[in-house]
Amino acid sequence: MNGSTVRLVDLCELIAEPVRPGTRPGALYLGLEHLASGRLSRIGGGQASDMRSTTSAFQPGDVLYGKLRPYLDKAILAEGAGVCTTELLVLRAQECVDSRFLAAILHSPRFVEHAVAGTTGVQHPRTSWAHVREFEVPALSFGEQRQVADVLWLVHEVIRRSETLVEEGQGLKRAAMRTLFTRGLCGEPQKETEIGPVPGSWEVASIDDVAVTTQYGLSMRGQPSGAYPILRMNCQEDGKVHYRDIQFVELDSESYERFQVKPGDLLFNRTNSIELVGRMAIVEDDRPAVFASYLVRLVVDNNRCIPEFLNYFMNWPRTQEEIKKLASRAVGQANINATKLRTVLFPLPTKDEQQEIVANLDAIDRQIDLHRRKRTVLEELFKALLHKLMTGEVRAEELG
Repeated sequence: MNGSTVRLVDLCELIAEPVRPGTRPGALYLGLEHLASGRLSRIGGGQASDMRSTTSAFQPGDVLYGKLRPYLDKAILAEGAGVCTTELLVLRAQECVDSRFLAAILHSPRFVEHAVAGTTGVQHPRTSWAHVREFEVPALSFGEQRQVADVLWLVHEVIRRSETLVEEGQGLKRAAMRTLFTRGLCGEPQKETEIGPVPGSWEVASIDDVAVTTQYGLSMRGQPSGAYPILRMNCQEDGKVHYRDIQFVELDSESYERFQVKPGDLLFNRTNSIELVGRMAIVEDDRPAVFASYLVRLVVDNNRCIPEFLNYFMNWPRTQEEIKKLASRAVGQANINATKLRTVLFPLPTKDEQQEIVANLDAIDRQIDLHRRKRTVLEELFKALLHKLMTGEVRAEELG
């Protein structure tokens, strides 16, 4: 690091103001769950009246830093007063320090590395004020701090707006699903069925009625390298198969042919926690891959059912609630076998209407994906700027 530096303790002080349960019942409460990784402002809040343990008081402009599992990178600037879990350190900027600049320091990659290096404990690793207070940053004037903070907070605000657009798109998608799967597109009268109201001309079918194949995947442990990628449940996201964090297996050609996934295959997550069991994702491209044993490959009769239509229905939140009722449960584990999967009922309009419904939901998904990709680009920009500005590699005035 070039130039003069200062320690974190030179920029702020640790505030320790314990608050006993019940003494500030109307106050805002913040726990670690109300802070998101890499974000400068909170994502939620609770009521102090619900707390049964001692908390710490904070004031507007204080910085709250998560000392538990510091690799999670949690630190925010408090917009108002309240109380927080004692797992959050309350830091108050000195008079010559911009509190927004202080919050940004705690998200810099170098600071996160420093904090992690000072953790103790295995099950619940924590860093400490005694350790992080020694972290060094370039010595900047108040004006320079403000310039750095202005740049970083501008990018952060744009990220927040993009997140809002993603959330609004997801809300629109849920509303569209509810309308499309219960009323259809033609405005015809509804009829009551085993799965609730649907348009009068629609059938209600079971997956067994349209299934060509339900097949369990490979019982093989993936490796960092190998001949064939193996899809696991982490490859499922928002109803689609994603090729990330891929592991590999070695197979003979006959086994590969048997377990190779193809476009239009549906992969059903048959075992995991109750939150994750029952998810479905569709394979959209033909890159080579096989699938793991806790997934069930479902192939449907395309003459009756478009796989994309069934995939959307299966991932509708209301359907997910019903599917989870089929799960058998053990400690920390839920299971839905292929036999139970085949009993799931779903509405079945004509193929033309299925295609129109899929086209409507695809259009919403494209908008959501666009906002997600913009957010990813902005997050990468934020991290790069944070690193360069906090190491003095780039000066804020150079960005103007």
